[in-house]
Amino acid sequence: MQPEGPYRFTEASGVCQVGSAWWAVDSQDRLLTVAVLEGAAAADQPWREAFTNAADTLAQTPGGPRYVNADFAAARPWVAYPAEVENAADKLFGLLGMPLRSPHLEPVGDPATRAMPATTPVAPATPTSGVPSSAVPASGQPASGIPASGVPISGPPGSGIPSSGVPVSGAPSSGAPPVWAAHATGSPVVATPPADPPAAHPGPADPGPPHDPFASPARRIQPSPPSRPRTGLRLGVAALALAVLAAGGGLAVWAVTRGADAPPPAGPAGAFPTATPAAGFRPWSQAAPYSAQERALATAAPGLVFVEAVFNGYLRDGRTGALLNPTPVTFQRRCSGLVVDPAGHVLTNGQCVAPDEPVARERALYTLGRILVAGKKLTSGALDGWVRSRTAGTRFTGKEPDRPPSSQVFVQLNQATGGLTGTPAIAGEVVRTRAADAGDLALVKVARPDLPGVELGDAAALTPGGVVVVAGYHTVDADFRDATYTLRSKTVQVTATDTGQGTVPLFRIGDDIGIYSHGGVALDPAGRVVGVLTNDRSGAGGANRAVVPVTAARELLAEAGVAPTLGDADRLYRRGLDAYFTGRDATAVSQLDAVARGGNGNELAEAYRRSAADRQQLTAAAPEQSNLPTVLFSGLGGALLAALAIGVVLLARRRSRR
Repeated sequence: MQPEGPYRFTEASGVCQVGSAWWAVDSQDRLLTVAVLEGAAAADQPWREAFTNAADTLAQTPGGPRYVNADFAAARPWVAYPAEVENAADKLFGLLGMPLRSPHLEPVGDPATRAMPATTPVAPATPTSGVPSSAVPASGQPASGIPASGVPISGPPGSGIPSSGVPVSGAPSSGAPPVWAAHATGSPVVATPPADPPAAHPGPADPGPPHDPFASPARRIQPSPPSRPRTGLRLGVAALALAVLAAGGGLAVWAVTRGADAPPPAGPAGAFPTATPAAGFRPWSQAAPYSAQERALATAAPGLVFVEAVFNGYLRDGRTGALLNPTPVTFQRRCSGLVVDPAGHVLTNGQCVAPDEPVARERALYTLGRILVAGKKLTSGALDGWVRSRTAGTRFTGKEPDRPPSSQVFVQLNQATGGLTGTPAIAGEVVRTRAADAGDLALVKVARPDLPGVELGDAAALTPGGVVVVAGYHTVDADFRDATYTLRSKTVQVTATDTGQGTVPLFRIGDDIGIYSHGGVALDPAGRVVGVLTNDRSGAGGANRAVVPVTAARELLAEAGVAPTLGDADRLYRRGLDAYFTGRDATAVSQLDAVARGGNGNELAEAYRRSAADRQQLTAAAPEQSNLPTVLFSGLGGALLAALAIGVVLLARRRSRR
């Protein structure tokens, strides 16, 4: 039976003793692999926590598989990976010590020995949070309660392993947490060797000192008569001492109990967050949960926009002015952008919204050429040659030969759809540009104010060898014309400084996020914009692996008289995120709810509000604080009074005997 979830399961790809892996498709028929915790393990909290922490550990490990969705709070917890991530489910169950096998094969070996695999789970590789690469001592025994190991079918008494050999609780009697338990907070896991096992057969009682055969039975020294015992006084002092020790022990127990009963501080949550915003951008699925990368993305993402420029004009012979085609040619250019102030100013890539005339001419020729191919007037193989033969002698103009082609700019927040010119697309116009060799930037003014905005940072964060998070729009749809575009992000390294593309020094990065990311951003750990993505014309096949430093963006804004600033809703949203990431859920719910109800289009505010509310409910549902302190202090108070009374009585009796 398949678990509840947003996917349609098609075929099981692997099984093990605690779960299974499935091929599945989402609502857009994209293929995924889903790992599911099942059976007794799904009903056992240590196994559920181990499953959750294993998935998070893999996501934080460099090169490890990152899940795109999960529900660790479900009756049968599951985690979904993109289909292109190979062996993700195998790695997850392998980390739990439960390797997958084909669902079509029977286990090999004696049925009596199949209850427990002989594979000792391997401690996860060092994730980015600083967890040591191994928590397994030299003896090979797991350092903590890993819920699977190569133990015998019937464990020793008190080992926490049932006689069947199937680990239900996953925790030995020591109660040590799994090795993954500390990964998200960065706390190191200390490899603690197991305690020495008790002797199988207790030996005889201690016989005392050996007998001396040469000792005389007669006593050589006669002891003096014993003094009168002072039993009463000693009993009183002992009672007082015991009462004081009991009170101190009670205080220690109360302190420990209070810490155990109190709600846990905010930390990585298995179901983080439960809301799926319509934006289609989930920072928690593109970065390690609760990491600096996630927080930077959550901070900046609402202020990023999808930009589409629409051009309409006529192709003419450069000498005669004759039209190459009687009807106008229309084409689009798509990129990313960032909102820089509450007035609706958007910073984006210059060649996207205001391309140079040769660039626009070539694009118009390719558009007309594809029309001719569709009409069987030109073959697809001859398209490139047809464009090259006409590029030099053609002009792209407006309806009148001396007028430029017309253009319109539209921006969309959150998830975007190509070719959209009506609501929710927002119309805008280009107000200022910088040439390709001077930063390749453009400033657009849109018709709607009070959009979510970004904060500009310091370009000093762009240094070779440094690391930044880049974000911009991307699509996986084959037909770009009406494709769905969502934000995509990556953590990349700055590889070099490049001065070969004009007067503004650029910075090269080691990876890119697709052809529509120019105009996107490079972020510092605080989520501030330190650069704008652009095309790398000097290498990387023309990919968007160059970053224009934010100083060039500030100069363009100053030239246009625009002061980059955050709006009131932006500042409130950042305070709400700060409360969320520091575990102050009530404050986070209040502040993020105010942003979401403000209607400025920040859909992540609602997603994080729901997550904070869910976490708040979980905390409220935890057991109330223990009343053990009251019981302890009441009992200890009575014991102390009784001890004092006994001491007084015994002291009085002693004096009366003198």
